[in-house]
Amino acid sequence: MPELPEVEVTRLGIAPAITGLRLQRVRLGKPLRWPLGCAPELLHGRVITGVRRRGKYLLLDLDQGAVLVLHLGMSGSVRILDKDNPPGPHDHVDLVFADRLLRLHDPRRFGALIYADSSDAPHVHKLLVKLGVEPLSEQFSPQTLKTGFQGRSVSVKQALLAGDVVVGVGNIYASEALFLAGIHPKTAAGRIGPARLAKLHAAVVQVLAQAVEKGGSSLRDFVAADGSHGHFQLSAQVYGRAGQPCRVCHAPIKHIVQGQRSTYYCAQCQH
Repeated sequence: MPELPEVEVTRLGIAPAITGLRLQRVRLGKPLRWPLGCAPELLHGRVITGVRRRGKYLLLDLDQGAVLVLHLGMSGSVRILDKDNPPGPHDHVDLVFADRLLRLHDPRRFGALIYADSSDAPHVHKLLVKLGVEPLSEQFSPQTLKTGFQGRSVSVKQALLAGDVVVGVGNIYASEALFLAGIHPKTAAGRIGPARLAKLHAAVVQVLAQAVEKGGSSLRDFVAADGSHGHFQLSAQVYGRAGQPCRVCHAPIKHIVQGQRSTYYCAQCQH
């Protein structure tokens, strides 16, 4: 599933390519997770005024205060292509401009494109209201983790994945951040002291920033807007390396399942 770094890489790729352009038409393929919410013809002639991200949602701002909310689902990716590029069987949305198009490719069809008259529309507000603090923003601090984890008996790995304290720390990046901070993934979130939370905060920021710099992680379907693959997974310290030696202490990397998600860690370096 594309996580925050992959979605941010997508935003960085499409924003300069479509901002200021006027939609000529919208092509819809097979139904996605949620309906568009308006007739595609109503979007013809609208101008893209900006591209934002909130968690794993991309917000394509339109003139007159409207917005298109784009989610990549489990296997989606967005490409900028020549406007005459024919769609394939897994290409479900084309936003067509004068000389190019933005295409949502999604083999599993869990992605979505939703129209709203404003970002405050109830169906958009419902998607965004419970999201935690953006980890690459100035609002994210060690105090965010201290306040959000206080009294929670759930494991710190699951608390990170929940997204209600800090948003977008997906499975790969939670494992990597916990390794960098030296915290065992089974540790109860509410039992981690201030000094270790400060290390975890720094680790989350470092890991996500590095992932964005490396173009995200391309484990299965993800490609950036220009078709390039991400390379963060090639430098992972623990994720996907079960049985291989830790790059720090050489002990074998362990693998467990938490909340139906794979967790990788080093029992020597993380405690």
